[in-house]
Amino acid sequence: MAVSMTESRGPAMVEQARSRTAYNYDPLPVVVAHAKGAWMTDVDGNRFLDLLAGYSALNFGHGHPDLVAAAHDQLDRLTLTSRAFVHDQFGAFCAELGDLAGKELVLPMNTGAEAVETAIKVARKWGYDVKGVPADQARIVVAAGNFHGRTTTIVGFSDDPDARGGFGPFSPGFVQVPYGDLAALTAAIDSTTVAVLIEPIQGESGVVLPPPGYLRGVRDVCTLENVLFVADEIQSGLGRTGRTFACDHDDVVPDVYLLGKALGGGIVPVSAVVADSDVLDVLHPGQHGSTFGGNPLACSVARTVVAMLATGEHQERARDLGVVLRTRLDALVGSGIVGVRSRGLWAGIDIDPGVGTGRAVCEALMARGVLAKDTHGSTIRLAPPLVIDEADLLWGLEQLEAVVSRA
Repeated sequence: MAVSMTESRGPAMVEQARSRTAYNYDPLPVVVAHAKGAWMTDVDGNRFLDLLAGYSALNFGHGHPDLVAAAHDQLDRLTLTSRAFVHDQFGAFCAELGDLAGKELVLPMNTGAEAVETAIKVARKWGYDVKGVPADQARIVVAAGNFHGRTTTIVGFSDDPDARGGFGPFSPGFVQVPYGDLAALTAAIDSTTVAVLIEPIQGESGVVLPPPGYLRGVRDVCTLENVLFVADEIQSGLGRTGRTFACDHDDVVPDVYLLGKALGGGIVPVSAVVADSDVLDVLHPGQHGSTFGGNPLACSVARTVVAMLATGEHQERARDLGVVLRTRLDALVGSGIVGVRSRGLWAGIDIDPGVGTGRAVCEALMARGVLAKDTHGSTIRLAPPLVIDEADLLWGLEQLEAVVSRA
């Protein structure tokens, strides 16, 4: 039942949040109180279909019973030891995630940005100890349009003025080339290059897909030049694209996987750097660490995530529903939408300027009971939970059609 505006608690809570928080986000004015599966309910009892899934952190939906059960069981037993000791979930988590990725070793951290920072350190250390790069000269090639996190090191090699502006000076050692341009990437590699760090699919840029053959070319040139291929699969990995990893679509295996978001099941922050021993063995005690990285609660939840992915059913569901998603979106091109990019249950949609900005479209969708997120002004991203019902997905796309076809 709808709640009258005089009874609504949402606006007051939105105002409280705005007045008492640093203004580093501009969220839609909805105050979520409960969620289950692909649906969220606000403080006034209004239901919304979640087509963002926490930027892929909620690949398995809100409150998945297996993940909640794992968290509850671990909460009753042990939540933190720090890495000063070994706990009973740690070794199994590392082994199971390593097996899923086909790699020997796992370095658990907490957030995606922390995993990227860790990979930067590892790549540089590998460059000095293994490749023989002179001290303090290691360089890493990155792609234009990248989004790898918000730390000062990471935003220093971003070309997003909002992410970068006002936060310098920045760390040296990064060379940026156009995404998808294999010739430019190859030309940027020299004897001091230790790694190529890229997203197999650029999420924040609007779900930008690599050109055919690009990832294979990156793999080949990295092998030829003795450079680490580091794939940031923090958003694209763990089932989102219809395969376990986005790199799988091109039959490419990077030297290093960076994982996060969905690895924590939407319950706790979990990230990991996953690679073979010839890469991760360059680290020694005291050279890197994290108080909460690999904690028992995180490992217990993440082990359940890995077990769910090991069956392949969620990847298959993402592939099948991805066809439904793309078919309906393609039908809207020319009717309020000017472009679509998608892989699995992940889509970037370019809005016709005549309809409005991406933010305006998201606000209109919110009014119709659907939550999504804009990026770069004219684009919105859809990333439904992989557990979404097909009927709910189709209903959400009907709401999108109603919003964009008004122009």
